[in-house]
Amino acid sequence: MQSLPFLVSLGVAVGVVPAAVRGLRRQGFVRQNYRGAEVAFPGGIGIVASALVALIPLALIDELGDSNVFTSNTGLVVTYVFAVALLGLLDDLVGSGREDQPRGWRGHARATLSGGFSTGALKAAGCLGAALFVLSGRGASAGEYLLSVALLVLATNFFNLLDLRPGRSIKALILLGAGLTIGASDVHPLWTVGLFAGPALVLLPLDLRERAMLGDTGSNVLGAVAGVWMVLALSTLGQAIALGVIAIATVYGEFRSLSELIERAPILRQLDSLGRA
Repeated sequence: MQSLPFLVSLGVAVGVVPAAVRGLRRQGFVRQNYRGAEVAFPGGIGIVASALVALIPLALIDELGDSNVFTSNTGLVVTYVFAVALLGLLDDLVGSGREDQPRGWRGHARATLSGGFSTGALKAAGCLGAALFVLSGRGASAGEYLLSVALLVLATNFFNLLDLRPGRSIKALILLGAGLTIGASDVHPLWTVGLFAGPALVLLPLDLRERAMLGDTGSNVLGAVAGVWMVLALSTLGQAIALGVIAIATVYGEFRSLSELIERAPILRQLDSLGRA
C-alpha cells in the first residue's frame, strides 16, 4: 500500500500537469528559455498541484480504510516540499526575470548586506528554517542533525543551479533515485517521496519538449525531494560524502558554468541531451 502515493499522484498528474501548463500559457505566464523560445512558466506548480489533489483520496484511504498508505516520514517530506515550493513560487513571481535580480549565493548575499531585498536570500533562509524544523526531534546527535540539515538545504539549492536546460533537473533526480534505490536495495524512501516523484515524471516530457519551464518552484521542489531522499536513504558517512560532492559542485557553479562542464564530458552531454526536442 505504501506505493499508492506514487501511483495515485502519477495518475492525477496525467490530468493535472498538462492542464496546468496550458492554463499558464493561456493566462500569459510564459518566460523565454535559453534558446529564446516562450515557455509556460513556472511549470513546477503542476507537481505541487498534483500532489495536493492526490492527497484527497490518499488521506481518506489512510484514515477511513484502516490502511497504512503513508510512511512514517511522509509528513516530513510533505511539510518541507510544500514550504520550498511556496518560497520558490515567491521567487518566480517577485524576484526572477528582473534585470537587477542578483544571481548566485554571492549576489544574493551582497544584495542583502547592502540593505536591498533579495527573494533568493529569503528563500535560502526559509529553506534553512524549514529543514531545521522537519529534521528536529528524530533522535539524531547534534552532528548528525546538522549534517542532514546542510545536505537538505544544499541539495534544494543545487537542483536550481542544474535547471538551465530542459529536462536536466528531472533526469538528475531520476538518476539519483535509481542509484539510491539500487545501492540501498530499499524502495521505502522511494515510496516516501513518491507523492512528488510521480508528477515529476509526467512533467518530464513537457519540460524536454520546451512546453513548460520548471522555474524555481519546480527545480527547488525537485531539490527538496532529492535532499530528503538522500537523508532517508544514506548513512551518516554517505550523507557526508553527498554533502561534500554537492558543496564542491555548488562552489564550481558559482564561478564557472555547469552547462559548459556537462558539454565537455561526452557521457554527461549525451545524458543531458537525451529526449530533448
